[in-house]
Amino acid sequence: MLREALFPLALCLVAWFGFGLLESQRDDARRERDSALSEVVGLRDAARISGEMLADRDAIDLQRTQELNHERAENDALRLDVGTGRKRLPVKATCSAPTAGKTGAGGLADAGTAELTADARQDYFTLRDQLALSRQMILGLQDHVRRICLR
Repeated sequence: MLREALFPLALCLVAWFGFGLLESQRDDARRERDSALSEVVGLRDAARISGEMLADRDAIDLQRTQELNHERAENDALRLDVGTGRKRLPVKATCSAPTAGKTGAGGLADAGTAELTADARQDYFTLRDQLALSRQMILGLQDHVRRICLR
């Protein structure tokens, strides 16, 4: 009779121990799930912010590229106008004194117009292109720092 009473008691103890073990596993699984959900929220926020930063970067790049293309087009138009003679480059220059062997009164009427040589003209336009590129790169980096890095 004692044996018959111990068997259900032992069975209940084993069931109770098994239930406690399952409950512990369930609690661990819930903690892991909650942690994973929290991590998912953080990753979604990071992905959203990264997407916004990439969009800002692309907008800055597009704006600065358009401005650079506009400046280069203006420079090319000026280069063409100077090449065809429609426009002249302003050059600050002084005329030298007339030579001793020359007869007549010297003055500005005797002097030719001050112009850049063909090589100097090409260098001038190259420098204008490089200046435009440098300016847009600096402005783009400043925009990047203001709109992306300091976010």
